[in-house]
Parts: sequence; structure tokens; C-alpha cells
Amino acid sequence: MSPSRNTKIVATLGPASSTYEMIRALAEAGADVFRLNMSHGGHEDHRERHATIRQVEADLGRPIAILADLQGPKLRCGTFVAEAADLEDGQDFRFDLDKKPGDSHRVCLPHKEIFEALEPGSTLLVNDGKMRLKVKDCGDDFANCEVIVGGTISDRKGVNVPDVVLPLAALSDKDKADLEFACELGVDWLALSFVQRPADVEEARALAKGRAAVLAKIEKPAAVRAFDDILAVCDAIMVARGDLGVELPVQNVPPIQKRLVHACRRAGKPVIVATQMMESMIESPVPTRAEVSDVANAIYEGADAVMLSAESAAGNYPREAVSTMTKIAHEVESDPTYRQVLNNSRYVERKTIADGIVSAAREIAEATDIQAIACFTQSGTTASLVARERPEVPIIALTPLVGTARRLCLTWAVQSFLTDKVDRFKMAVVAAARAARDSGIATENDQIVVTAGVPFNVPGTTNILRVAPCAERLIFATDPE
Repeated sequence: MSPSRNTKIVATLGPASSTYEMIRALAEAGADVFRLNMSHGGHEDHRERHATIRQVEADLGRPIAILADLQGPKLRCGTFVAEAADLEDGQDFRFDLDKKPGDSHRVCLPHKEIFEALEPGSTLLVNDGKMRLKVKDCGDDFANCEVIVGGTISDRKGVNVPDVVLPLAALSDKDKADLEFACELGVDWLALSFVQRPADVEEARALAKGRAAVLAKIEKPAAVRAFDDILAVCDAIMVARGDLGVELPVQNVPPIQKRLVHACRRAGKPVIVATQMMESMIESPVPTRAEVSDVANAIYEGADAVMLSAESAAGNYPREAVSTMTKIAHEVESDPTYRQVLNNSRYVERKTIADGIVSAAREIAEATDIQAIACFTQSGTTASLVARERPEVPIIALTPLVGTARRLCLTWAVQSFLTDKVDRFKMAVVAAARAARDSGIATENDQIVVTAGVPFNVPGTTNILRVAPCAERLIFATDPE
């Protein structure tokens, strides 16, 4: 990542971006995290892409994160005698458990859990919200509805139920198999779809067993209502605006996005803004002005990352899409208004010694001629706390754990470096100075702020801060320089 870019870019891989050449081109264009969409492709496809990413990582000499996005339960209607049916506004229509092909009066909805949760007045949305039906009466195996907004309903179209919390687990049997596969493969992040409650996240964490960090996708109204509790138990958030825009009035989505981004910033947890950010670039080499403004708005809000979906997975211009996002980030982050917005929305948290250390590091860096804040971290927590402060200088995270270095690729402004374990603060300072010099962030004539914790290699012990010259070196024979 360029030292001058704070916002990270997540690029989804797919048929248009599976070769070594294209994945490397996306990484060189600015992709920090690659997303494997478990809704498409088999395990062998994802295994090959994972291996290719790791080869690109080794060849480029910098950490790259891999995010496996679990499909989640998909609610779909059954089939029709004529493969589709036209529904008129105001007519009656019935969903039931009868597996016989449907017609213009009824169709199977093979999800008993939906009928158990519905009540008169509930809304059913079909075909990405293009059709809207209202429940008139219902039972354990049926729902008689009035068509509010008609249209054509065809075989196995998706059904959304925005008004109720469904008694469905976020992890289907397929998701559990995909989760285990992804963890054994060695992905860094798991994205959990269909989250409605904190228990959904806790189930995924229990299955992951610490092998990958868990990210909750916020795409259901129930998740918005329970957001604070969900945020407390997950490692990161994705604002998945596609389904949110289906299940909620579209005008509700922008303020929800802002609230969720700011809440994540307060908590010091990464947040991705996703879905249709540059969708026109599936077929066009340039985005629309509105799409550019959408990406820029997320960056102004201080989101940790912005994401490409079909644009990079199946589009005609995946490299151009990543490159354009990179250019937008550079332009926004060089605007003085960007810093003003970040400062005005900064949340000062000083409940622990670590909070005070990272807050002081930011103040020192901005009050003096400091080129970077370097922190030693085991779990990544200290680097995330520094990023929460949104300092004006680059953040260098040094860790002996490759998994931590990769996961931090999702965190705002953090550049990760692998280092040997250290047992003395002097060695930590030398390693930080070397990383600052080698990365081009600073020269020997510059100074950096170094934070660490004693005892070393123990998570959660950040308790030291020092301003150090970048010329710092060990004078012992063990110094490789």
C-alpha cells in the first residue's frame, strides 16, 4: 500500500480475475484484501485462488489479506408451471409448503421458519424488492397475501422478509462446510451473511476457533436494530447496502451507513462499505460521477475500506476499477476537508492505559515533526487503537505473527511488517526505525513515535511510548545492518 493512502480496497475475485497475472495486477493497482465469494464456485476454485494470492503476496513482499464471504441461508420460492407468473396490483396470492409447481395464484415457499415468524401485516419482498406483498392472514404452512406492487415472479426467485426476525441460523449446512474449508485453507477473515443477532456471530466464532477473524455483514433491518450488540462480539463490520436497500426504504440507507461507520470508528473495529460502489464499471472503463461521489463519501466518513464486487469479479475492467478507487482515495485524502471531517468526527476514548498511550502518540505526532507512529502488536489490537485515532501520519504495525499482519491489511492506514520476536524495548525501537526507513516512510534524519508493551509478546500490554530517531541501530553483532 502506498504510504499516502489510508483507505483500504477490497477486491472480489471471480471469472474475470482468477489468473496470477490479473490478481497481481489488482494488487499492484491497490487491492489490499481479496474476497472469495463462497456463493459462487466450488472449493477447488477457491483453493486455487487462495494459492495464487499467496504466491502474489510472496512475490510482492507485502502482506495481503484474504476474506471468505459465506453465502448464508437463501430464501427462495419454488417453481411455476409456466416457469413464471404475472401478478397484478391488488390481487390475492398465496405462499405455502405445497411442492407442486405454482401459478398466478400460489407458489411453494419451502421455508417453514418463515411461516412461523409471519403475522398479519408483515411484508414479503420478491425479486430484490421489485415486488411487494402484504400478509392478510397466515398459519404454520401458508400465508395469504395482497399484491401491493406486482410484476413477474419466476422460478426460485429470492424472497425477503424485512419486518420480522426469522428463526433461522445465519449458518446453513453449506456455510458450516465452507467455514471449515476456509479456515483449513488459511483465510484471514470470515464474512458472515444474514446476521440478525449477536448469537449468529458467536456461533461462527465458536466454529472458527480463532483461525480467522469474524466480520458481520449488516444487511438485515434486525441487524441494524441490534447493531451495538453485534459490534461488541465481532471483529469487523461490512455495511452491505444491497440487501439493506431491498429490505428498507432506499432513503434510509445513507444515514444508516454513516451511523454504522462512526460506531465502528468509536469501537476501533474495521468497517467496509460495500455493494454497487462502481457497478457501471462492469461494462464501462470509467465510473459514473455519482459512483465516484459514493466512493468518496465513504472515504470522507473515515471507513476503513471500500469494496468492489462484480466490478472486479466478473466485469470487463477489473484492473481499471481498482485503479480508479485508488485514485479517488488519493484525491480525497489530499483534500484539507478530509482531515477536517475526520477530526470533527474523532471519538476520544481514554479508559485504559493503552487508550492513553495511543492518544498521546497521535498528539505528539501532530504537534512535532514526527513521520510515523510505529507499534508492536501480537493480536493487532494496538494497531487498531492507533487507527481509531485517525492520525495524520502513517501507522506502522510490527508483529511476529503473519496472521496478524495479514488481518491488519483491512485496518485504516496500517502498514504491516513482519519482525522477529523482541524481548527488549531497545530492539523494538531499532526494528521500528528500520521498517520506517526500508518502507520509505522516513529517512535517517527523521523521528518516529514507537509504542509497545512490557512484557513483550503478550497481547493487551501497551504501556510504553518513545520518540525515537530513525537512525537508531543496535551496536551489537546481532544487528544485520
